[in-house]
Amino acid sequence: MGILANIFTWWNGATIGTALWSKRNGSRVGEDYEGNVYFQGGKGIDGNPRRWVMYKGSNDASRVPAEWHGWLHHTFEEAPESALPPPRIWEKEFTPNLTGTPQAYRPSGAIEKGGKRQSATGDYEAWTPDAG
Repeated sequence: MGILANIFTWWNGATIGTALWSKRNGSRVGEDYEGNVYFQGGKGIDGNPRRWVMYKGSNDASRVPAEWHGWLHHTFEEAPESALPPPRIWEKEFTPNLTGTPQAYRPSGAIEKGGKRQSATGDYEAWTPDAG
């Protein structure tokens, strides 16, 4: 189903139509360390150049690093590869949103962790309308 998936689905990456349109109407600006490719071409309704990303793998906006997000939204004009200052020692490495993946956080009462919640400690009293 590889070719059919590329023709008709957008959630597994770019469709064939989008990929062809990007190569024809845009110029490649750069690539991030995850393999996402960034393009620019044409003018938007606001007069700014149109910018977009072709994801490597699933389409998930949280996979766009902060520096490329700033470029996509015209926070700065230069591509991040040439315009960013060196990283500070206190900056953390970029991590994508892990929601919906096996690495997502699951508290002890989550179904994926067995669904067993801790027993109540007795310090909670339910509200009733008669308690007024």
